[in-house]
Amino acid sequence: MTPADRVRAAVSAVTDPELRRPIGDLDMVRDITVEGSVAHVGIVLTIVGCPAAQRIEQDVRDAAASVAEISDVTVDVGVMTPDERRALTEKLRAGRPARQMPFGPDSLTRVILVSSGKGGVGKSTVTANLAVALAQRGLRVGLVDADVHGFSIPGLLGIAPGTQPTRIDDLMLPPVAHEVKTVSIGMFLREGEGVVAWRGPMLHRTVQQFLTDVYFGDLDVLLIDMPPGTGDVAISIGQILPHAEVLVVTTPQPAAADVAIRSGLVARQTGQKVIGVVENMAAFSLPDGTVLDLFGSGGGAAVAEALSTDEKVPLLASIPLSPALREGGDTGVPVVLGAPDDVAARMIDDLARTIAQHGRGLAGRALPLHLS
Repeated sequence: MTPADRVRAAVSAVTDPELRRPIGDLDMVRDITVEGSVAHVGIVLTIVGCPAAQRIEQDVRDAAASVAEISDVTVDVGVMTPDERRALTEKLRAGRPARQMPFGPDSLTRVILVSSGKGGVGKSTVTANLAVALAQRGLRVGLVDADVHGFSIPGLLGIAPGTQPTRIDDLMLPPVAHEVKTVSIGMFLREGEGVVAWRGPMLHRTVQQFLTDVYFGDLDVLLIDMPPGTGDVAISIGQILPHAEVLVVTTPQPAAADVAIRSGLVARQTGQKVIGVVENMAAFSLPDGTVLDLFGSGGGAAVAEALSTDEKVPLLASIPLSPALREGGDTGVPVVLGAPDDVAARMIDDLARTIAQHGRGLAGRALPLHLS
C-alpha cells in the first residue's frame, strides 16, 4: 500500500458519531493525496451545518496523522449533493421503503415498553437509567420518549435544550446521550414552548413518526417510555407494536399498585407480553440502620402476582429511594454512571443484566433462511 492508501484506510475507518458507521462505508471520503509527509484529505458531510462536523473533522485529522509517514494533515470539508444524500438514505434503509416501521414482528430488535398505571412513580427515571445500563453492557440501545404530554427523557439524559435530530432528507438522526440514541417531542418545541396540548390523532401521528422517520440503525433493544395510564398513546402503540414486551413500574404503595395492574392488563389485551414488574421508591436504610418504608411495602409483589395468570410475571427489581438517583435525574447524569456504587444504581444494573440475559424469543418470527 502507498502512503495515500494507508491514509485512506485510516480515514475510512472513522465512525460518524450520529450514524455510528464508518465514513468510508457512507461514501463520505473523497480525494486523498500525500506530498512528502503532508496528507491532503477530502471528506463530505451529509448536510450543511452538521452538528457533528467539528468532531468528524478532528477524528479524520487524527486518523490521518496516525499513519507513520504523515507529520501534517490538511482536511477539505464539503457537503454531499442532493443525489449523494438520496443514495445515502437508500443505503441506510437497506431496501426498506420510506416511512415503513422497521420494528415489526420479524425485526431482530427487542422492543420493551416501560409503563405505569399512574404518574409520579419514577417510570421515566427507571427507563433512562435502564437504557444507559444496557448500553454499558455493550448493547445498541434506542429510546423513544412517548410520554408526549409529560416528556422528561431529554433532561434525565442531559440532552441540552434546543438539541434536535439531524435531518437527512426525510430521515431524522436521533441525538446520542451516554451511548443511547434518543428522540422526544421536547426536541421539536420552540424555545419557551414547553406545553403540548394534543388529542388522540396528533398523538398517534407523533408516535408513528418516531418509529418510522427516525433512523436508529441496527438496535439490540428499543425502550419506549410510555405515558402513565391506558389512554390514546397506549392504544396506538398497542396497535403498532402488538409484539412488544412490557415492563410495569409501580411503587410499594397499594394505591399505585392497583392502577399499575391495569396498565399490564391493557397491554396484554393487545397481545403484548408483560415480562416483569419493577418496584421503585422501595424501603431504604438510614445511616443508623433504620429501614424506612416511606411508601409502604409489597406493591411490586402484588402487581407481579396479579399479572401472573397464564404465565408467571416476576418482580425483577425493587429499587430503593435514593438521593443519588434523584440528583442524577436533576443533573442529567444517570445514577448508573454518576454513582455506580449507590444501591439504586446496583439494582438497576442487575435489572439490565437480567433483561439482557433473557433475549427475545424466536416464536412467531420469520427466520432469514434460504434453500440452496
